[in-house]
Amino acid sequence: MSPKPDLERTVRLAARALSRHGLVHAYGHCSARLDEAHFLVCAPRPMGLIEPGEAGTVVAIDAPLPEGVLGEVRIHQQIYRARPEVGGVARFMSPKAMSLAATGRVPQPRHAFGAYVAGTALWEDAQLVRDDDRARGVAATMGAAPAILLRGNGVVTAGATLEEAVVLAWYLEEACRVELDVLAAGLVDEPPTYTLETAATRATKAGLIFERMWEFLTAGDPESGVTRAGKNAA
Repeated sequence: MSPKPDLERTVRLAARALSRHGLVHAYGHCSARLDEAHFLVCAPRPMGLIEPGEAGTVVAIDAPLPEGVLGEVRIHQQIYRARPEVGGVARFMSPKAMSLAATGRVPQPRHAFGAYVAGTALWEDAQLVRDDDRARGVAATMGAAPAILLRGNGVVTAGATLEEAVVLAWYLEEACRVELDVLAAGLVDEPPTYTLETAATRATKAGLIFERMWEFLTAGDPESGVTRAGKNAA
């Protein structure tokens, strides 16, 4: 299967955007669904170093990983298998999310960006997720949540498109920053938080919310200005 050039480009844009904004370093990967049985994952390199035109790898959802694909891409497989509405997955290691996950906490929906990642899950096992059983466990623990913190081992977001998953990564890091600030101030039980119901209402996609953030995150990329949020579906 050969992915469409626009989808290949979106995966590269997403990878470099995550790196440009400090959400990944040497480790991480992102992917976009091709169809009900396949997805495209970025090249197995530091995401910020992926070159324009560099090809990713097509991965089958219900088959062993192809040679050369990073082991934790199993997480992507299991999320796509469990959630047919998901069109994109990002696996990253942003600083504030890593710090918060190390405490065994998840961000509470305390402000506007936090509303978009309300219900973020926590995976307690600090081991690398390089076998199918652990990957299934991550997906099951995540359930329908927009994100999951892997304690000591990074973060995963899932969205209707890869662009959405990348925007959610930025929102999650901001929510974790706020949560750490609240903890540092000793006010964790004081500030009001959104309920899940009010968070769902606040987390609107109207007004080009995701499109504008995607444009911001990809600004300056050598392949930017070509795709727009919501346009990567096969």
